Amino acid sequence: MLLVKVHFDPSRLPVDAIAGEPAIDPALLTAEHLRARFARTQPRWEPETPDESWMTPGFKLRRAAVLVPLVERPEGLSVLLTQRTDHLSSHAGQIAFPGGRAEELDSSPIETALRESEEEIGLHRRHISIVGVLPDYVTGSAYRVAPVVALVKPPFELTADPGEVAEIFEVPLAFLMNGLNHQRMSFELPEGKGRRHFYAMPYERFFIWGATAGMLRNLFHFLRA
Repeated sequence: MLLVKVHFDPSRLPVDAIAGEPAIDPALLTAEHLRARFARTQPRWEPETPDESWMTPGFKLRRAAVLVPLVERPEGLSVLLTQRTDHLSSHAGQIAFPGGRAEELDSSPIETALRESEEEIGLHRRHISIVGVLPDYVTGSAYRVAPVVALVKPPFELTADPGEVAEIFEVPLAFLMNGLNHQRMSFELPEGKGRRHFYAMPYERFFIWGATAGMLRNLFHFLRA
C-alpha cells in the first residue's frame, strides 16, 4: 500500500482546469431543503471517487468518519472547517472536517463523527441535527471515510484541541456549491506511480483541497442531481 504524503505546497501548483458547473440556486441551500433532499428517494447521481489504482490490491482500509457541519446563520448556511496542526503524521496543516478514525465502541459512522467533533473542536451533539450520509471517500492516507452531513444550530461554543486543530473557521455554503470555484489540479506520485488528480476550492487565505474538497464536490453533485 502506498500512502500519499505531500511534501510540497499544493497551493503553488498550476490549475489544470476549472470544473465550471453552474452554481446551485441559493434558494435551495437552506436547512429545510437539505432535510427534504436527504429524506426523499435518492435520484440517480454519480459520486466522484479518487483514483485508487495506486493502491495495493486487497489492502484493508481503516474506517473513519467526518462531520460535514452546516451552520444555520442568518445570512445563510456556512460550512464549519478546521485547519489541522502542522505536526500531525497525516494531513498536517490541511483543511479538514472535524472527524477521525472509528473506534470499537462506536456504534456507527454517525457516532464516530459526533464523538470526534466533540473531542476535536468541542462541538456538543445537542447543537447537531444529522440529515444524511454521503458515499464513502477513500483518502491517500488509507482511510475509508463516511461524510456525515449535519445542520448545526447556534449559539454554540467551540474549543479546539491544540494537539490536532490549529484553527476553526466557516465558509459560505453558496461559495462551495459553485462549480466555478472548483479547481482541478494534479501532482506526480513517487516511484513512477503516475499522476494524482484532486480538487481545490481556495477561499480567502484558506486552501481547501484533497479529500475535503472531494467530499464537498460530492455534496455539490448530490444537491444538484
